[in-house]
Formats: sequence, structure tokens, C-alpha cells
Amino acid sequence: MLKSNYFLQSIGRVRPVLTALSMTLVAILWLVGCASRPAKLRQVDAVKPAVHELSPAASLGKLIFFDSTLSASGRVSCSSCHDPEHAYGPANAMAVQFGGVKLDRQGARAVPSLRYTLLHVPRWHQEWAASRFERIEELAKGDNPPTGGLGWDGRFNTPSAQAAFPLLNPDEMANPDAEHVAAAVRKAPYAAEFRRVFGEHVLEDPQKTLAAVGTAVERFQFEDPSFYPLSSRFDQWMDGKVQLTETEQRGFALFNDPARGNCASCHLSQRGADGSHPIFTDFQFEALGVPRNRELKANRVASYYDMGLCGPVRSDQRGERGFCGMFRTPTLRNIATRGAFFHNGRFHSLREALEFYVERDTNPEKWYGKGAGGRVEKFDDLPAYLRGNVDVVDEPLTRHPGQAPVWNARDIDDVLAFLNTLTDADAQGPPTSQSR
Repeated sequence: MLKSNYFLQSIGRVRPVLTALSMTLVAILWLVGCASRPAKLRQVDAVKPAVHELSPAASLGKLIFFDSTLSASGRVSCSSCHDPEHAYGPANAMAVQFGGVKLDRQGARAVPSLRYTLLHVPRWHQEWAASRFERIEELAKGDNPPTGGLGWDGRFNTPSAQAAFPLLNPDEMANPDAEHVAAAVRKAPYAAEFRRVFGEHVLEDPQKTLAAVGTAVERFQFEDPSFYPLSSRFDQWMDGKVQLTETEQRGFALFNDPARGNCASCHLSQRGADGSHPIFTDFQFEALGVPRNRELKANRVASYYDMGLCGPVRSDQRGERGFCGMFRTPTLRNIATRGAFFHNGRFHSLREALEFYVERDTNPEKWYGKGAGGRVEKFDDLPAYLRGNVDVVDEPLTRHPGQAPVWNARDIDDVLAFLNTLTDADAQGPPTSQSR
């Protein structure tokens, strides 16, 4: 339903709205969405790794995950942003995190939690019908969104690639090149074990070292059961160990109701065919039209827009204008432990994120600023010519000013109660501090 630092970032499906265009023009538009065709929805279920000793590579990955000496500042590790005590998400409520050599560079996107999704996310892909006419129909209905990949824009197809990226990102660990990473590993107390696991001469090749670091962290994330505890009240309820309260049950019903919350259309909530527990994401992409976040330094430049799948970070989909504004649906597990929500960290409370979801179209003046002529400028974090990509088709995003939101204050209380059942037993939060 939501998308944010642990992402609450999207709810509803993204479907560009077709106007009275000719069939020829429709054939050349990329009108991408993720709404209603059941065959397109894929239940993704949580798998809990068997408890066993970590492999040598995973044990190395654990050491690397907590090692701040691998950063240019000497003060940033993977765990700086992905704190185990906060469900492997940030331990603060800042919209985005700071990094760089002097820790003065602000990132552009909220940091997601690493729990649950890494074992399950498919590779990024876009499927199209083979028949030209079926494809036209598919585009017109908005039934075929892109799926998969790691990160808000899905540009990483493996956790190892995602894990290696921050090492060289100037806004994060800020090493200037792979040689600096290799030099740090050579000095690390685990250097001998690194050579034993990945080869005697691996540290002589910076690129191989960088890849091995990513592989080690990937193995840690795959094997360590702390990434997949399944210890929430919701999991206990699914296993018949506890009962949900009446408030939580009402919230769950609102969450699932396709005519009201419709959250489960993206954040799939049902048990798998084998009895496994849901992850609360379908890994598909959608454009929700989250308001521009003025906290972000990048947004001080009026011409800058973070358009997700079509850039500026991801470059291979820039030609697909129908993808602009789309971000991957996050899991909602541990969402109540977060202090920033949606891809840009625009909101700092879960209640406010839920209110935006149901009031975006009924009370747009509450969420968006005014543009030229004093008119409310909806979907202001996309260029005007791309705002037609934002979902206005799926409930509850079909409303109009003056109509009542699909949820009232009590409904939101109930949904909040339900979302709190998705918090793992060991997860702390939500954080309130917006300082580093």
C-alpha cells in the first residue's frame, strides 16, 4: 500500500490514462500500469532459511557488513544505514542518509529495509505479448507493469551488485575506485580469510576484490536468519498462536478491501499455496505521485526530478517515457518501525503516509503546493508533461476534490493497528531523531 524508507512508496497501480487516441498512437505509447488482471499478480511468500552455521563466505560478509574502514570516511559501513536493531533499516527519521568523504553529502532516496525481499525478488523484466493486437489491448488496460530488480528503480539484479554499489557511490562510502576498496580489505583483520575463501591472489585484482566483497555480503544476507525472522504478531496469528484484536482485524479487512484501501493489490497479503507467509509486495512498479520533498538538496534545483525507472540514476530505461515516475513496490513488513516513508522520504509518520494515500485526490491542497496562477500543482515531483503517468484509475486513487476519502480517522487507526502487527519481535522503532 505504501512506499517509503522502508518504503511506503506506492499504493494502487500505475496506469497512465488513455484519452481519445487512435489505435495507431496507442500502439506506440508505453502506458504502463499494474492493476487488475489476476494473471499478472504473483503472490510472493516468505521463506525462512534453515538455522545453521554461516558458510565461510557468509561469515566474511558479516564482518564486511559492519566494517566502517571500507569507507573513505572510515565512519560508514553497511550497517550505518541498515541497522539490524531497526529491521535492517535506518536508525533515524531522516528522509535520506548522509555519506561521502566528510559525511556531508545527502543521498537522493530513502534507505529501504533489507529484511525479507532479498531471497525473493525476481530479476528486473518487462514482459510483452507476442501478438501486436494483444499488446495494444494490454497497453490500453494497463495490465503489464515492469517487475523485479533491487533498489527503488530495480537496476540491480543481484544482491551482490547492490551490496557493492555503495562502496563507490560518492554519496555513500565514497571510495574513488576499486583499488581503494582492495587496499582497505588488504589491511583488514580478515584479509587472510578473504584470500582463503576467494583465492590467494584475489586482492591483487581490484575488480575481483570488489565483486568478492559483494558476493560475501550477499551470502550473509541470504544465510543469516536475522534477515528473515518471521517473528511478528501477524506471523504468530498465521500460525494460530495468537488472535488479532478486533481493531487489527478491521484494519486488515480495510487493507484488503478492493473498493476501499485496495492495498493488497500491490502488497499481497495472503498465505502461499504451500502455507508460507506473505512478504507484502509483488515487486512490481507504479507511479503514485508522491509530493516533492523540499528537505532534499537535489530538489533545490527546479529542473531536477527523480523519475525512478527512467532516471536519473538508472539510464537504460530513459527512452520509456511511460516508466517515468515509477518506483518498485516495497514490502510493508516492519513498516511501522520507520521514520521516513516513500522513495523520497517525504513523510515522517505512518499516519501521515496513510492520510496522503486516501486524501491525495480528495484534498490535494493539503499535500501539494501551488503553481502559476495560484492553482494546486498535483504530482509536482514529475515534469508536467509526465504527470499523466500517475495512477488515477485504481482505488482509492480515483477520487475528486470534494468527495469523502475512503477512510476516516477511525479507519486509519484500524489500519495502523494492523500494520503494527507486521513488526518483528526484535525490531525497534519508529525512530524520531532527524539528526545524524
